[in-house]
Amino acid sequence: MEEKLRKIGAEASKALAEAGGLEELNDIRVRYLGKKGELTQVLRGMGALSADERPLIGQIANEVRASIEKELASRTIMLKDLAKEQRLKDEGIDVTLPGTPLPRGGKHPLTIVTEEIQEFFLGLGYSIAEGPEIETDYYNFEALNLPKDHPARDMQDTFFITAETLLRTQTSSVQVRTMEKTTPELPVKIIAPGRVYRRDDDATHSPMFNQVEGLAIDRRITFSDLKGTLDLFMREVFGPKTKTRFRPSYFPFTEPSAEVDISCVMCGGKGCRVCSHTGWLEILGSGMVHPRVLEVSGYNSEQVTGFAFGLGVERIAMLKYGIDDLRVLFENDLRFLQQF
Repeated sequence: MEEKLRKIGAEASKALAEAGGLEELNDIRVRYLGKKGELTQVLRGMGALSADERPLIGQIANEVRASIEKELASRTIMLKDLAKEQRLKDEGIDVTLPGTPLPRGGKHPLTIVTEEIQEFFLGLGYSIAEGPEIETDYYNFEALNLPKDHPARDMQDTFFITAETLLRTQTSSVQVRTMEKTTPELPVKIIAPGRVYRRDDDATHSPMFNQVEGLAIDRRITFSDLKGTLDLFMREVFGPKTKTRFRPSYFPFTEPSAEVDISCVMCGGKGCRVCSHTGWLEILGSGMVHPRVLEVSGYNSEQVTGFAFGLGVERIAMLKYGIDDLRVLFENDLRFLQQF
């Protein structure tokens, strides 16, 4: 039995030395050290040995087992290292090669126009003000000279959440909040960009759209200041040859009020289908801040005046880029967006 044990040890050592992979090593382990392995089978026959032979054979068996386990562990480490080196070679990366280029995104046309508007007014000394999109009836209507029974409320089809809260229909509410914070400080010069909501949905209207409203309050501000500001703005956005026209209109929060038109960007004012052959395009609403709005916010309307205006960013973008359907601005179609 001693000879058989030493023979098993020699065969196992040779098999381990010739093993070329981890799976083969596992097969060798099972073959010699498993429950049905060759070494185990020999040890099961020790019961037939005499009392004097058992200690010697047991010692030899332990030495053979320890030798096999030691060589098995050593060979496992070596083969794992070889496998790791081979994997590193196979998966090697040349760090000097250029990386895989990622497609660069671009700004949405509404973002481009909004930033252009902001840059212009920041250059004139205005600051940017923000406010909540879920607004109270007071800030959205009452503080802007539209009490609950005012017929002008019908001009806006509003999303009400409760009787006193709603999705704001204009960013004019930000003007009121700003005046409350700044009174009696002067001057006040802000623009209020943001999303607003009304129940409209067709090729030229959306239930959610973007506005930029402006407000300037100081002593001795006149309608001429409003005209000069907006005339300069239109020429900056649509080109130096753009002409502006002010038409009398009505807004509850301004008095006097005016609609502002620009010479048609398509035909240069000659008349075409876009401008209904009038040569003019309506672009925004404006006017002098109503004395009641000033008073509600804490300003003395006998000492200060101001002007306000509001424009739709989508309207500007459609005219600037020749877009004939508002809905494409919200469809996230890459064929459209990649043009910008």
